[in-house]
Amino acid sequence: MSQYELNVTVRAQYLPEQSNPEQRQYAFAYTITIRNQGQGPTQLIARHWVITDSEQVVQEVKGLGVVGHQPLLAAGENFEYTSWAVIATPQGTMRGDFFCVAEDGTRFDAPVPEFILQMPRTLH
Repeated sequence: MSQYELNVTVRAQYLPEQSNPEQRQYAFAYTITIRNQGQGPTQLIARHWVITDSEQVVQEVKGLGVVGHQPLLAAGENFEYTSWAVIATPQGTMRGDFFCVAEDGTRFDAPVPEFILQMPRTLH
């Protein structure tokens, strides 16, 4: 186990009620679970997202904290939150990282592996 390690898992879902395909607006919710698998307390300070639609249009989002929080996670603790993104195509991807600071002042990034945003297909 690394001294500084956050494990990040993601669940994404399409939001038909918030989407407007005629206006090229496809909304997706994503739930992030962050688990501190390191050996000491770590605080999530900032986030960076790269959101790409299927036409390769890229949006970058950077900011402090997540959903208004900068959670401090003791070893073994989890933090979960849900947020959303809107893209212009029915499918896209997201990836990113969280900038973190350990209790001893060490700074590190926790990567978020790429995940898929996809509208479910329906049969008529």
